[in-house]
Amino acid sequence: MKQGMASKNDSSVKEFILLGLTQQPELQLPLFFLFLGIYVVSVVGNLGLIVLIVLNLHLHTPMYYFLFNLSFTDLCLSSVIIPKMLVSFVKQNIISHAECMTQFFFFVFFVINEVYILTAMAYDKYAAICKPLLYQVTMSYQVCHSMMVGVYVMGFVGSLVHTGNMLSLSFCNDNIINHYMCDVLPLLKLSCTHTAINELVVFIVAGINVTVPCLTVFICYTLILSSILGIRSAEGRSKAFSTCGSHVIAVSLFFGAAAFMYLKPSSVAGDEDKISSIFYSILGPMLNPFIYSLRNKDVHIALRKTLRKKMFT
Repeated sequence: MKQGMASKNDSSVKEFILLGLTQQPELQLPLFFLFLGIYVVSVVGNLGLIVLIVLNLHLHTPMYYFLFNLSFTDLCLSSVIIPKMLVSFVKQNIISHAECMTQFFFFVFFVINEVYILTAMAYDKYAAICKPLLYQVTMSYQVCHSMMVGVYVMGFVGSLVHTGNMLSLSFCNDNIINHYMCDVLPLLKLSCTHTAINELVVFIVAGINVTVPCLTVFICYTLILSSILGIRSAEGRSKAFSTCGSHVIAVSLFFGAAAFMYLKPSSVAGDEDKISSIFYSILGPMLNPFIYSLRNKDVHIALRKTLRKKMFT
């Protein structure tokens, strides 16, 4: 029960216990190795893609500039969440209030970054397919750089607002977070102060950072689909669909899970939110390097060139 008289700036709780993904003892060890494997694959995949893009000049294009930033964001997002999550599988996972707020800040920062990077990639697809003759001007280095600066500014402002919102809460007695990380809904549920205003702030900020990018992506792909259907060549249509397919998969996975997680009151948050958050914060960063590279000829060529150089040096 919320205690309205609690001081907003005087939290008696100095550390939290993260319950983790499950409390079933027989699942702890298998899940530890599963998520350790996911983390290793995520680090190798994203780091590998970053190295390939840096080393190969033919990948220095707007598309791969955004993909470089997406891989960097995914690498950081995985590292913010999974190492601390693994502790929950082997022992009681205690995190201080300061560490919790720090993890929360960087988690929100990288999640919002990913939202807007995926949106920028959708716009890049739109410019390449719908305005091919103006593409070099529309997606010049200066434009791409400005877009990425905007992405990181949005991430910083959003994480600052969310973290300030969480720091205004008091935690009096209960210090058990029913999650594997410090996330907004479990923290709101745990607080002993009235959280109506805090929930409104979360809903507004999360709503803006989900609905505006979603609407932008939807408009971009509506225009892209219209242009593709206007292509007379079956081969041309197939190539255009193939170009967009990987991005549509990544966007659907991320935005679908994020919208399900955050666009609802904290009172209805439950264990299913843990599963939902896995899709966009853990599985997404692991799958993105494969989604964007498995059927990508440019990446295959870059990989062969890089391996050939390593073999002969």
